[in-house]
Amino acid sequence: MKRRGVYAGSFDPVTYGHLDVIKRGAQLFDELIVAIATNISKSPLFTLDERKEMLIESTAEFDNVRVDTFDGMAVDFVRKVKANALLRGIRTISDFESEFQMALTNRTFAPDIETVFVMASLEYSFISSRLIREAGSLGGDISNFVPPTVAKKLEKALAKK
Repeated sequence: MKRRGVYAGSFDPVTYGHLDVIKRGAQLFDELIVAIATNISKSPLFTLDERKEMLIESTAEFDNVRVDTFDGMAVDFVRKVKANALLRGIRTISDFESEFQMALTNRTFAPDIETVFVMASLEYSFISSRLIREAGSLGGDISNFVPPTVAKKLEKALAKK
């Protein structure tokens, strides 16, 4: 049986922290699907198509990673693509608490789908898309947190606001 995992998130924008989780997930699974969610509780800076383009560019080096988008519950998408696991990255204790709660909720809806947690690498443990957007909007140098093409697109998008 092929080990297929899904790493779902908003990726607004994709960061080096996300790419760290993707790299490690690509080593754990035969195929990893990076799934960009339409999150009704967030107001994204980038459209789904823009986020998908940035992720495709940023993950081109991984032969077993593909990028897709979805609406609705992540576990429904996992089933749709015939995967057997959700991959989640954890940076902090507060991440663990919310991710643990989400994993238990997902298990209630889909007991056949496992959640696999990977700890963020130390150098990425403080990076969040929200903080990067904030720093960028205030003129901060975000080049250490996102790939160069993403930094350019972020600077351009923030200049329009």
